[in-house]
Amino acid sequence: MTVKEYPGTHTTCPYCGVGCGISINRKSHPGPSAITVRGDTQHPSNAGRLCIKGSALGETLGDRGRLLRPHLHGQATDWNTAMSFVADAFADSIRAHGPDSVAFYLSGQLLTEDYYVANKLMKGFIGTANIDTNSRLCMSSAVAGYKRAFGADAVPCCYDDLDRADLVVLTGSNAAWTHPILFQRMQAGNAKLVVIDPRASATAELADLYLGIRPGSDTALFNGLLYFLAQHQHLDNHYIQHHTSGFQEALTSARTWSLQQTALHCGVPAEKLLAFFRLFAETEKTVSFYSQGINQSGSGTDKNNAIINCHLATGRIGRVGAGPFSITGQPNAMGGREVGGLANTLAAHMEFTRDNTNRLGRFWHAPQVALTPGLKAVDMFRAVESGQIKAVWIMATNPAVSMPEAGRVAEALRNCKFVVVSDCVADTDTTRCAQVLLPATSWGEKNGTVTNAERRISRQRPFLQPPGEARHDWQIICDLAQRLGYTKAFDYSHPVEIFREHARLSGFENNGSRAFDISLLENIQRQEYDALQPVQWPVNQDNPQGCARLFNDARFFTDNRRAHFVPVTPQAPLQQTCALYPLWLNSGRMRDQWHTMTRTGRARKLLNHSEIAEIQINPQDARKYNIEEGSLIALNSAQGRMSGRATLSEAQRPGELFAPIHWSETLARDARVSALAAAVVDPHSGQPEFKQVPIQVELLPCKSFATLICPDIVAEKLWQRLNSAKDKNLLHWYRVPCAEGYRYELALRHPLNGRSLGTQLLGDIRGIYWQQIETLKNQRYLAYNNTLQLLIIAGNRWQNLPDRRPLERYLEMELPRVPAKLLRPIAPGVKVLCTCMQVSRTQITEAIGKGLHSLAALGNALGCGTHCGSCKAEISALLRTARVGVAEE
Repeated sequence: MTVKEYPGTHTTCPYCGVGCGISINRKSHPGPSAITVRGDTQHPSNAGRLCIKGSALGETLGDRGRLLRPHLHGQATDWNTAMSFVADAFADSIRAHGPDSVAFYLSGQLLTEDYYVANKLMKGFIGTANIDTNSRLCMSSAVAGYKRAFGADAVPCCYDDLDRADLVVLTGSNAAWTHPILFQRMQAGNAKLVVIDPRASATAELADLYLGIRPGSDTALFNGLLYFLAQHQHLDNHYIQHHTSGFQEALTSARTWSLQQTALHCGVPAEKLLAFFRLFAETEKTVSFYSQGINQSGSGTDKNNAIINCHLATGRIGRVGAGPFSITGQPNAMGGREVGGLANTLAAHMEFTRDNTNRLGRFWHAPQVALTPGLKAVDMFRAVESGQIKAVWIMATNPAVSMPEAGRVAEALRNCKFVVVSDCVADTDTTRCAQVLLPATSWGEKNGTVTNAERRISRQRPFLQPPGEARHDWQIICDLAQRLGYTKAFDYSHPVEIFREHARLSGFENNGSRAFDISLLENIQRQEYDALQPVQWPVNQDNPQGCARLFNDARFFTDNRRAHFVPVTPQAPLQQTCALYPLWLNSGRMRDQWHTMTRTGRARKLLNHSEIAEIQINPQDARKYNIEEGSLIALNSAQGRMSGRATLSEAQRPGELFAPIHWSETLARDARVSALAAAVVDPHSGQPEFKQVPIQVELLPCKSFATLICPDIVAEKLWQRLNSAKDKNLLHWYRVPCAEGYRYELALRHPLNGRSLGTQLLGDIRGIYWQQIETLKNQRYLAYNNTLQLLIIAGNRWQNLPDRRPLERYLEMELPRVPAKLLRPIAPGVKVLCTCMQVSRTQITEAIGKGLHSLAALGNALGCGTHCGSCKAEISALLRTARVGVAEE
């Protein structure tokens, strides 16, 4: 049969804020393999490159696990019934308790058009600013820092600056894993890389200079740098005098931070700190590239301004290859900021002033524009808990996992009078708390725009029909608006109409007073919108082709048009260790996963690198607590508990651990790292402090481990049992999705009675045949009829359990002619290090042993490190270890 390939659809990746362009091709035959995902070679953000998550997007598609129909109180219903219920709940609450009794909580996964109508409905028509977004958790301190310095939420840099810089300073950023496409661009240029991070991350492994500072000491370090620049005449005095204000006040705050004092406070050798200070001082083309390690702090805004102060002092703003670059957020974190998706901004970069509320009311013809900021995320869920907010709509996000004190947030939602969730996923920690579920479209079905971290607006274009009864978020919001009586203002038939209004508002009475301005696009027609090419704002009469860099004219958006230095004083973390909780916990992303894994968790190969929450601990601490490599451990804080598998790593300083953010209660037991963090926030931004959490660690007393592989129907029964049983024998579990089923991993206090468990799970399935082998070391049970129904392998060490991947395949393959072959011994599993090319750690170490002693040689032989490059740091570490071993011999 000839298979025809249809012309590609050009769209944008739905993961991080890099905003990579993607080219989709569809073949004539049905099924997931009919869709191929490639990098768009014409997109300026990535020029055809994709990380492993983007490359695997095709494997995340499909209806499995999708929310396909509206649900009311757990039962499927129709759209009219569901939306009538939602509208009545919101209207009743507003009527009885006022507009501030309702709230929206949004997501950087929404498109700009979705965000726009949600913000318009709440702030213009319902009359409350209780609308916030999960972007609060990742980039709001960066926003606050930019506003204090520049008078606007305006990133001055672009990705081209990473290519053309001579020095890139990565602070609190593990870009090799979190933003690998941008990290490749840094490596491809001539820039020296300096990494500043308490954790010796994958990025640090590839740096020219690494400063392993104490947690929370960033402000002191950059105050020390500012003082060093002043001491050694490396200031741009002309720029400071003519284009800034507040320099002397900022310098006064920094004067106590001598080189020696800064080194002592930060816990780094003075000679290494001096090397960094000299590099920064002597390198004109310097980009400071910073992320969650800066932002997710009780003083994150001050840390941002400490960095920006150093760039203002040297005039490195708006120049090619230079600037302070906050690389944060989701695919549309910036789009949400443009429309006012944060509770403390109004719309189109307008703040809450009398003139702006009046202006917005006239533009929208809105009856009651919100006059004051609303509740930021942490305060919003506190208000849900107290009953102040009685109706909340959560869109495309999972706060029962991602918010600090996650267990408390989930409990607040369960007790809330009315919770509605619109999402594409049926089962999340948050959907379990809702009375109403509304099926929304997902990537591949959505149609609109997103804005990436360099202010580049790109199109997300649909190439799939929405499944079931799923609707676009903007359509669902407009449905509610119309049922509340605001028909005319929300009578949109296509997202281009929303985009035109958004563009028109950006230029409305702007006259250069606001950074965000795309007014040249206000008359865009549908055909032009469909063909819209990536463009960086502002897009107006002064910048008809867009604008790569801001502030090259040294004019800012402050009252005096000068950039503002901000005096900052180093602050200790808001959470402190103590005798009961003596260890620090840092948290962040793993290499191959994204957020709460509702998308990446569907792609089986993305779990090969790490299928369980791996908690990194220094070997000294491991010895102290009798923890071995691979031990199951629990982390406890004053707020909650998390469990995972210990990984011994010298990358962690003694007394400090690292845990991933991705796992949830739908994927594993006690898996939410955010449950450990207290709900303390930066006072300027409202961003929670996730990076310094005081904890204690305990070794779980596991004596037995079991793997269970089963099809969906049996997995559902097991799932219910694990979530409802109060089995004291069960210490931990996690699950891995396979084709046509799941694999469960159990950790137990005592050996499993596999036959008894299997009988309970398979009791109503007919024609079951049993095969089993039991020895002193392990047990193996096989249950099948015409297909595999259950395979259990149990033993006293998880490291000795077999490689599961060959066994998982029998959920979709025919069983062997003699099914008992599945019970034969299989070699233990190996860790896949290069996910793109499926190259294991064992293969790489064997190749190194045979004389391949460079990244290039290993790449040529095995293919590892030749695609997205995010495995290069781990390969480099293996090479370094091998060289040390040779030297010792």
